[in-house]
Amino acid sequence: MIALVRPDITVPLAERLPALRGRVTANAPLSAITWFAVGGPAEVLVRPADEDDLAALLAGLPPDVPVTVIGVGSNLLVRDGGVPGVVLRLGKGFAGISTHGTDVQAGAAALDLNVALTAAEAGIAGLEFLSGVPGTIGGALRMNAGAYGGDMAQVLLEARALDRKGIPQTATLTEMGLTYRHSAAPADWIFTEATLRGTDADPKSIGLRLAEIRTNREAAQPIRAKTGGSTFKNPLGQKAWELIDKAGCRGLRLGGAQVSEKHTNFLINTGTATAAEIEALGEEVRRRVVETSGVALDWEIKRIGLTAGEAA
Repeated sequence: MIALVRPDITVPLAERLPALRGRVTANAPLSAITWFAVGGPAEVLVRPADEDDLAALLAGLPPDVPVTVIGVGSNLLVRDGGVPGVVLRLGKGFAGISTHGTDVQAGAAALDLNVALTAAEAGIAGLEFLSGVPGTIGGALRMNAGAYGGDMAQVLLEARALDRKGIPQTATLTEMGLTYRHSAAPADWIFTEATLRGTDADPKSIGLRLAEIRTNREAAQPIRAKTGGSTFKNPLGQKAWELIDKAGCRGLRLGGAQVSEKHTNFLINTGTATAAEIEALGEEVRRRVVETSGVALDWEIKRIGLTAGEAA
Protein backbone atom coordinates (compact mmCIF):
# COMPACT_ATOMS: atom_id res chain seq x y z
CA MET A 1 0.00 0.00 0.00
CA ILE A 2 1.31 3.47 -0.88
CA ALA A 3 1.41 5.77 2.12
CA LEU A 4 -0.10 9.20 1.47
CA VAL A 5 1.04 12.53 2.84
CA ARG A 6 -1.97 14.49 1.57
CA PRO A 7 -5.26 12.96 2.72
CA ASP A 8 -7.23 14.89 0.06
CA ILE A 9 -5.71 12.76 -2.70
CA THR A 10 -7.83 9.63 -2.77
CA VAL A 11 -5.99 7.93 -5.65
CA PRO A 12 -2.33 7.26 -4.85
CA LEU A 13 -0.30 9.97 -6.55
CA ALA A 14 2.13 7.53 -8.13
CA GLU A 15 -0.80 6.08 -10.10
CA ARG A 16 -1.74 9.53 -11.41
CA LEU A 17 1.62 10.14 -13.07
CA PRO A 18 2.26 9.57 -16.78
CA ALA A 19 4.43 6.62 -17.81
CA LEU A 20 8.12 7.48 -17.40
CA ARG A 21 11.47 5.91 -18.18
CA GLY A 22 13.00 7.23 -14.97
CA ARG A 23 12.49 6.02 -11.40
CA VAL A 24 9.31 6.72 -9.43
CA THR A 25 9.25 5.97 -5.69
CA ALA A 26 6.21 6.51 -3.48
CA ASN A 27 6.64 7.61 0.16
CA ALA A 28 10.38 7.97 -0.44
CA PRO A 29 12.60 8.89 2.54
CA LEU A 30 14.45 12.18 1.97
CA SER A 31 16.63 12.27 5.07
CA ALA A 32 19.15 9.95 3.41
CA ILE A 33 19.70 12.30 0.46
CA THR A 34 19.79 15.68 2.20
CA TRP A 35 22.89 17.07 3.88
CA PHE A 36 21.16 17.73 7.19
CA ALA A 37 20.04 14.06 7.19
CA VAL A 38 16.62 14.96 8.62
CA GLY A 39 13.06 15.30 7.40
CA GLY A 40 10.08 13.26 6.32
CA PRO A 41 9.36 11.48 3.03
CA ALA A 42 8.41 12.68 -0.40
CA GLU A 43 4.89 11.69 -1.36
CA VAL A 44 6.44 10.65 -4.66
CA LEU A 45 10.11 11.00 -5.61
CA VAL A 46 10.76 11.12 -9.36
CA ARG A 47 14.17 10.81 -11.01
CA PRO A 48 13.57 11.57 -14.71
CA ALA A 49 15.82 9.79 -17.18
CA ASP A 50 16.50 12.92 -19.24
CA GLU A 51 14.92 16.18 -20.40
CA ASP A 52 12.37 14.44 -22.63
CA ASP A 53 11.27 12.30 -19.69
CA LEU A 54 10.97 15.39 -17.49
CA ALA A 55 8.94 17.20 -20.15
CA ALA A 56 6.58 14.21 -20.44
CA LEU A 57 6.11 14.18 -16.66
CA LEU A 58 5.31 17.89 -16.48
CA ALA A 59 3.01 17.83 -19.50
CA GLY A 60 1.02 14.91 -18.12
CA LEU A 61 1.01 15.87 -14.45
CA PRO A 62 -2.35 16.99 -13.03
CA PRO A 63 -2.18 20.76 -12.40
CA ASP A 64 -3.20 20.37 -8.75
CA VAL A 65 -0.06 18.38 -7.91
CA PRO A 66 2.78 20.49 -6.46
CA VAL A 67 6.31 19.99 -7.82
CA THR A 68 9.46 20.53 -5.75
CA VAL A 69 13.06 20.23 -6.96
CA ILE A 70 15.71 19.23 -4.41
CA GLY A 71 19.02 18.92 -6.29
CA VAL A 72 21.62 17.24 -4.09
CA GLY A 73 19.90 18.45 -0.92
CA SER A 74 22.65 20.81 0.23
CA ASN A 75 21.11 24.22 1.07
CA LEU A 76 17.87 22.56 2.06
CA LEU A 77 15.86 21.67 5.16
CA VAL A 78 13.06 19.14 4.68
CA ARG A 79 10.53 19.40 7.48
CA ASP A 80 9.60 16.31 9.50
CA GLY A 81 6.15 15.83 7.97
CA GLY A 82 7.55 15.33 4.49
CA VAL A 83 6.84 16.96 1.13
CA PRO A 84 3.44 16.64 -0.59
CA GLY A 85 3.24 16.10 -4.33
CA VAL A 86 6.10 15.28 -6.67
CA VAL A 87 9.67 15.79 -5.56
CA LEU A 88 12.12 15.92 -8.46
CA ARG A 89 15.75 14.91 -8.28
CA LEU A 90 17.62 15.33 -11.55
CA GLY A 91 20.33 12.74 -12.15
CA LYS A 92 23.05 11.82 -14.63
CA GLY A 93 20.85 12.64 -17.62
CA PHE A 94 21.20 16.28 -16.57
CA ALA A 95 24.80 16.22 -15.36
CA GLY A 96 26.79 16.66 -18.58
CA ILE A 97 29.58 19.24 -18.79
CA SER A 98 31.34 20.39 -21.96
CA THR A 99 33.59 23.30 -22.96
CA HIS A 100 33.61 25.39 -26.13
CA GLY A 101 36.30 28.05 -26.24
CA THR A 102 35.80 30.02 -23.05
CA ASP A 103 32.21 28.80 -22.63
CA VAL A 104 31.12 25.97 -20.35
CA GLN A 105 27.84 24.17 -20.96
CA ALA A 106 26.61 22.40 -17.83
CA GLY A 107 23.51 20.40 -17.00
CA ALA A 108 21.41 21.42 -14.03
CA ALA A 109 22.46 18.31 -12.07
CA ALA A 110 26.18 18.91 -12.62
CA LEU A 111 27.96 19.50 -9.33
CA ASP A 112 29.30 23.03 -9.02
CA LEU A 113 32.69 21.63 -8.05
CA ASN A 114 32.85 19.45 -11.17
CA VAL A 115 32.01 22.46 -13.36
CA ALA A 116 34.87 24.42 -11.77
CA LEU A 117 37.30 21.53 -12.26
CA THR A 118 36.26 20.97 -15.89
CA ALA A 119 36.72 24.67 -16.62
CA ALA A 120 40.15 24.62 -14.98
CA GLU A 121 41.30 21.68 -17.09
CA ALA A 122 40.23 23.59 -20.21
CA GLY A 123 42.11 26.73 -19.14
CA ILE A 124 38.90 28.68 -18.45
CA ALA A 125 39.16 31.08 -15.51
CA GLY A 126 36.39 32.85 -13.62
CA LEU A 127 34.46 29.81 -12.47
CA GLU A 128 36.72 28.87 -9.56
CA PHE A 129 34.20 30.24 -7.06
CA LEU A 130 31.90 27.33 -7.92
CA SER A 131 34.31 24.97 -6.17
CA GLY A 132 33.23 26.60 -2.92
CA VAL A 133 29.49 26.22 -3.58
CA PRO A 134 28.03 22.96 -2.20
CA GLY A 135 25.37 22.17 -4.76
CA THR A 136 24.45 21.86 -8.42
CA ILE A 137 24.13 24.25 -11.33
CA GLY A 138 20.34 24.15 -11.13
CA GLY A 139 20.40 25.36 -7.55
CA ALA A 140 23.08 27.91 -8.37
CA LEU A 141 20.82 29.38 -11.05
CA ARG A 142 17.81 29.52 -8.76
CA MET A 143 19.59 31.41 -5.97
CA ASN A 144 22.43 33.15 -7.84
CA ALA A 145 24.89 31.13 -5.79
CA GLY A 146 28.23 32.66 -5.02
CA ALA A 147 31.35 32.35 -2.90
CA TYR A 148 34.87 33.74 -2.65
CA GLY A 149 34.18 36.85 -4.66
CA GLY A 150 32.23 35.29 -7.52
CA ASP A 151 28.62 34.47 -8.32
CA MET A 152 26.49 33.24 -11.19
CA ALA A 153 25.59 36.76 -12.26
CA GLN A 154 29.24 37.28 -13.25
CA VAL A 155 29.48 34.25 -15.55
CA LEU A 156 26.01 33.32 -16.81
CA LEU A 157 25.26 33.67 -20.51
CA GLU A 158 22.04 31.70 -20.79
CA ALA A 159 19.82 29.43 -18.71
CA ARG A 160 17.46 26.80 -20.04
CA ALA A 161 14.46 25.35 -18.25
CA LEU A 162 11.12 23.61 -18.58
CA ASP A 163 8.04 25.34 -17.22
CA ARG A 164 5.28 23.60 -15.23
CA LYS A 165 3.64 22.47 -18.48
CA GLY A 166 6.88 20.96 -19.81
CA ILE A 167 7.46 23.72 -22.35
CA PRO A 168 11.13 24.67 -22.95
CA GLN A 169 12.15 28.16 -21.84
CA THR A 170 15.36 30.14 -22.34
CA ALA A 171 16.56 33.19 -20.43
CA THR A 172 19.56 35.47 -20.87
CA LEU A 173 21.48 36.90 -17.95
CA THR A 174 19.37 40.07 -18.04
CA GLU A 175 16.12 38.11 -18.20
CA MET A 176 17.17 35.99 -15.20
CA GLY A 177 17.23 39.10 -12.99
CA LEU A 178 20.01 37.83 -10.75
CA THR A 179 20.62 39.76 -7.54
CA TYR A 180 22.18 38.73 -4.24
CA ARG A 181 21.06 35.13 -3.59
CA HIS A 182 18.00 35.64 -5.77
CA SER A 183 16.72 34.96 -9.27
CA ALA A 184 13.69 36.61 -10.84
CA ALA A 185 13.03 33.55 -13.03
CA PRO A 186 9.49 32.16 -12.68
CA ALA A 187 9.15 29.96 -9.60
CA ASP A 188 7.73 27.06 -11.61
CA TRP A 189 10.71 26.81 -13.96
CA ILE A 190 12.83 23.69 -13.58
CA PHE A 191 16.31 24.48 -14.82
CA THR A 192 17.90 21.93 -17.13
CA GLU A 193 21.11 23.55 -18.38
CA ALA A 194 23.26 26.67 -18.31
CA THR A 195 25.94 28.22 -20.48
CA LEU A 196 28.65 30.01 -18.52
CA ARG A 197 31.47 32.17 -19.87
CA GLY A 198 34.92 32.55 -18.39
CA THR A 199 38.23 33.88 -19.69
CA ASP A 200 41.41 32.31 -21.04
CA ALA A 201 44.04 31.61 -18.41
CA ASP A 202 46.92 29.30 -17.56
CA PRO A 203 45.52 26.08 -16.04
CA LYS A 204 48.29 26.18 -13.43
CA SER A 205 47.19 29.59 -12.11
CA ILE A 206 43.57 28.41 -12.05
CA GLY A 207 44.67 25.34 -10.10
CA LEU A 208 46.38 27.54 -7.52
CA ARG A 209 43.17 29.52 -7.04
CA LEU A 210 41.17 26.31 -6.62
CA ALA A 211 43.65 25.09 -4.02
CA GLU A 212 43.40 28.40 -2.17
CA ILE A 213 39.60 28.17 -2.05
CA ARG A 214 39.73 24.56 -0.86
CA THR A 215 42.19 25.41 1.92
CA ASN A 216 40.18 28.42 3.07
CA ARG A 217 36.92 26.47 3.04
CA GLU A 218 38.31 23.57 5.02
CA ALA A 219 39.80 25.94 7.59
CA ALA A 220 36.68 28.08 8.07
CA GLN A 221 33.66 25.81 7.54
CA PRO A 222 32.36 22.61 9.18
CA ILE A 223 32.35 20.80 5.85
CA ARG A 224 32.40 17.31 7.39
CA ALA A 225 29.38 17.93 9.62
CA LYS A 226 25.72 17.32 8.80
CA THR A 227 24.91 20.86 7.76
CA GLY A 228 23.07 22.77 5.06
CA GLY A 229 25.76 25.34 4.32
CA SER A 230 25.30 29.05 4.99
CA THR A 231 22.07 29.42 6.94
CA PHE A 232 21.30 33.12 6.57
CA LYS A 233 21.93 35.72 3.88
CA ASN A 234 24.40 38.46 4.63
CA PRO A 235 22.53 41.72 5.35
CA LEU A 236 23.64 44.66 3.19
CA GLY A 237 27.08 45.80 4.34
CA GLN A 238 27.25 43.22 7.14
CA LYS A 239 28.19 39.59 7.71
CA ALA A 240 25.64 37.21 9.16
CA TRP A 241 28.22 35.21 11.11
CA GLU A 242 29.49 38.31 12.89
CA LEU A 243 25.98 39.33 13.94
CA ILE A 244 25.29 35.79 15.17
CA ASP A 245 28.57 35.69 17.07
CA LYS A 246 27.89 39.06 18.74
CA ALA A 247 24.47 37.74 19.77
CA GLY A 248 26.23 35.01 21.78
CA CYS A 249 25.02 32.14 19.62
CA ARG A 250 28.30 30.35 18.91
CA GLY A 251 27.78 26.73 20.01
CA LEU A 252 24.12 27.35 20.97
CA ARG A 253 22.15 24.08 21.09
CA LEU A 254 18.54 23.00 20.89
CA GLY A 255 18.08 19.25 21.17
CA GLY A 256 20.34 17.68 18.58
CA ALA A 257 20.77 20.93 16.62
CA GLN A 258 23.72 23.26 17.18
CA VAL A 259 25.18 26.51 15.90
CA SER A 260 28.64 25.59 14.62
CA GLU A 261 31.55 26.48 16.86
CA LYS A 262 33.69 26.82 13.73
CA HIS A 263 31.44 29.09 11.68
CA THR A 264 28.38 30.62 13.32
CA ASN A 265 26.38 30.92 10.09
CA PHE A 266 26.21 27.13 9.90
CA LEU A 267 23.66 25.01 11.76
CA ILE A 268 24.61 21.41 12.47
CA ASN A 269 22.79 18.17 13.10
CA THR A 270 24.95 16.64 15.83
CA GLY A 271 23.37 13.26 15.14
CA THR A 272 19.93 13.23 16.73
CA ALA A 273 18.36 16.48 15.53
CA THR A 274 14.94 16.72 13.97
CA ALA A 275 14.13 19.23 11.26
CA ALA A 276 11.90 21.00 13.77
CA GLU A 277 14.84 21.45 16.15
CA ILE A 278 17.09 22.82 13.40
CA GLU A 279 14.45 25.27 12.22
CA ALA A 280 13.59 26.33 15.78
CA LEU A 281 17.28 26.89 16.52
CA GLY A 282 17.54 29.06 13.42
CA GLU A 283 14.56 31.11 14.55
CA GLU A 284 16.09 31.52 18.01
CA VAL A 285 19.31 32.78 16.37
CA ARG A 286 17.24 35.27 14.36
CA ARG A 287 15.46 36.43 17.52
CA ARG A 288 18.72 37.00 19.41
CA VAL A 289 20.29 38.87 16.49
CA VAL A 290 17.31 41.21 16.29
CA GLU A 291 17.49 41.71 20.05
CA THR A 292 21.20 42.58 20.05
CA SER A 293 21.65 44.40 16.72
CA GLY A 294 18.21 45.25 15.38
CA VAL A 295 18.95 43.30 12.17
CA ALA A 296 16.47 40.70 10.90
CA LEU A 297 18.36 37.87 9.21
CA ASP A 298 16.77 36.23 6.18
CA TRP A 299 17.03 32.48 5.69
CA GLU A 300 19.32 31.41 2.85
CA ILE A 301 18.58 27.73 3.35
CA LYS A 302 15.38 26.68 1.62
CA ARG A 303 12.85 25.10 3.99
CA ILE A 304 10.24 22.85 2.39
CA GLY A 305 7.43 20.49 3.34
CA LEU A 306 5.08 20.05 6.26
CA THR A 307 5.76 20.00 9.97
CA ALA A 308 4.98 16.74 11.75
CA GLY A 309 1.82 18.35 13.15
CA GLU A 310 0.64 19.51 9.73
CA ALA A 311 1.20 16.06 8.24
CA ALA A 312 -0.72 14.40 11.09
